[in-house]
Amino acid sequence: MIFTMLDDRAKTLLKTLVERYIADGQPVGSRTLSRASGLDLSPATIRNVMSDLEELGLIASPHTSAGRIPTSRGYRLFVDTMLTAHPVDLNHPSPDMAAAREQLHPDQPQRVIAQAAHLLSSLSSFVGVVTAPRKASVFHHIEFMRLGERRVLVILVAPDGDVQNRVIFTARDHSQSELLEATNYLNAHYAGLTIEEVRERLKTEIDALRGEIAALMHAAVQVGTEAMAESSDRVVVSGERNLLAVPALGNDMSSLRKLFDLFEQKTELMRLLDVSSRAEGVRIYIGGESHVVPFEELSVVTAPYEVDGLVVGTLGVIGPTRMAYDRMIQIVDITSRLVTNALSHRK
Repeated sequence: MIFTMLDDRAKTLLKTLVERYIADGQPVGSRTLSRASGLDLSPATIRNVMSDLEELGLIASPHTSAGRIPTSRGYRLFVDTMLTAHPVDLNHPSPDMAAAREQLHPDQPQRVIAQAAHLLSSLSSFVGVVTAPRKASVFHHIEFMRLGERRVLVILVAPDGDVQNRVIFTARDHSQSELLEATNYLNAHYAGLTIEEVRERLKTEIDALRGEIAALMHAAVQVGTEAMAESSDRVVVSGERNLLAVPALGNDMSSLRKLFDLFEQKTELMRLLDVSSRAEGVRIYIGGESHVVPFEELSVVTAPYEVDGLVVGTLGVIGPTRMAYDRMIQIVDITSRLVTNALSHRK
């Protein structure tokens, strides 16, 4: 491992260089390093150490400057071995974090998700991304309402209170009393089962069910299946335009176009966030490491969130590699916990 190849002097200078570059955005020269590091080293010694770090691929020298900047590899070593991120106490949050908590109103899951994406973007000044919760494929309550001739509204309520509505067209007209009878029967016999369990039971019980009830049950299963498919690829993105202010990207229209295509298509973004949901705690992808946000100038900081102890989604921040990682980790971590609390405590 590269870290073990570095002596304490090299580690201190690399840490100082990364911190100065994140803070100032300018290539860091040997004179600045000498002052900021607190080491009593000659400029020649510092230049020699910088040359060694450059050979290891940890820093680079822009052709327009005598100073050095971190590479993606240098940022990775810094984040993995030198960064100290202090956990945020939800009981004693900073003013901006306290304001963040007030923005998440746990009345509707989708509203919480949209608010969380906006919150991540506004706190970080970069892009906030949140996947909608994966829905439990369980019927809690089913209802059918007559809208007109052969038109029926199917209302499907999930255990978390989320409601899905679909209009279906039936083979024959049903009176509201028939629909009420079907509603009562289905809730008595199928409520609490997963969609797959209902589908399997229908295969064996179809002959015993009255024709109209069987048809309506199939419709309800279809509604549940469609609702799950819609929620499985839902990503809320907020603050895309913030990346226009990133110097490394703002002048590169080709990269910006690819990035905005990524936000619009969302499929590849979902893949990254899905992988992140299987990791515990905050995860950081630097430069092209994610293979999903394939830009050397960008990093992604993610964390999973839960509902009642089960991981159901992921959220994060997408921004430049030159970001205050300690603050981004705090922002993502606390937002994850706030979303978990908001969705788990809903009545």
